[in-house]
Amino acid sequence: MVKDTFDSLLDDFTDYIRVEKGLAHNSIVAYSADLLRHIEFCSSVGAHTPREVTREHILAFFTYLKDQGLGVRSRARFLAALRGFYAFALEESWLKDNPAAGIETPKLLQTLPHILSLNEVEALLQVCTKNDALSLRDRAMLEVLYACGLRVSELISLQLEDYHPASAYIRTVGKGDKQRIVPVGEEAIEVLQHYLEHGRPLLLRERRSNYVFLNRSAQGLTRQGFWKIIKRRAAEAGIRKNVTPHTLRHAFATHLLENGADLRVVQVLLGHVDISTTQIYTHVTRAHLKQVHERFHPRN
Repeated sequence: MVKDTFDSLLDDFTDYIRVEKGLAHNSIVAYSADLLRHIEFCSSVGAHTPREVTREHILAFFTYLKDQGLGVRSRARFLAALRGFYAFALEESWLKDNPAAGIETPKLLQTLPHILSLNEVEALLQVCTKNDALSLRDRAMLEVLYACGLRVSELISLQLEDYHPASAYIRTVGKGDKQRIVPVGEEAIEVLQHYLEHGRPLLLRERRSNYVFLNRSAQGLTRQGFWKIIKRRAAEAGIRKNVTPHTLRHAFATHLLENGADLRVVQVLLGHVDISTTQIYTHVTRAHLKQVHERFHPRN
């Protein structure tokens, strides 16, 4: 059966990546947003159904994205979505040809993530010195993020039943709805316990919530909310680098490897499916070793 409209094909593709591929909700939302933007562009240039889309339409779409200021990485993400979308349509015999076939991924420069030094991490963790509820919460969030290497989505969705202080671990659900167990260090547990006992009740105010980290309304934080928190706390700590919610995850992985952790262990802790994703941090540590060598070797 040939699908006559983009909407029907997009609905079936969304069901496919949710049920068959097991993608997480955030990934499905991202795929859908990218594909909707592509569909809108195609309709604006006269391709109103999937069967009318040609290779030239897709190339024109990427020219449009580039003109709109989208970087190489963002355009590569769009291409991945289109490849999956049209490969699905072809495999299900809804199209006779795949218009995205053979289109090369934009060349990505392998950029190293922004890394905080141990001193910078310590400054960030120590910046929340007050005993009010928000300071206790922010300190606990930063400690847990660095201690466990969580993604920001994993941090803000953390539930009370996911935290096991007696066994010193956190259970989290990452990409693809895959669960993993992450150890928590003693200092992070101490800070988190202090927040749970003295900060969280002030935010909860006899209301009910299962989220570990709450906003003023006793609800779970949003990604944007935590982004603002870490930006503000980094500025207060005097850190001039571009600090994002992912920065402490990068620091977690890099500092483990610098201190001799096995790459496979770090892969499991981060929840990476492919070890090649984790290997970016080996480049970081090699760069660090080179800097140390240049600074301290007597022949330099």
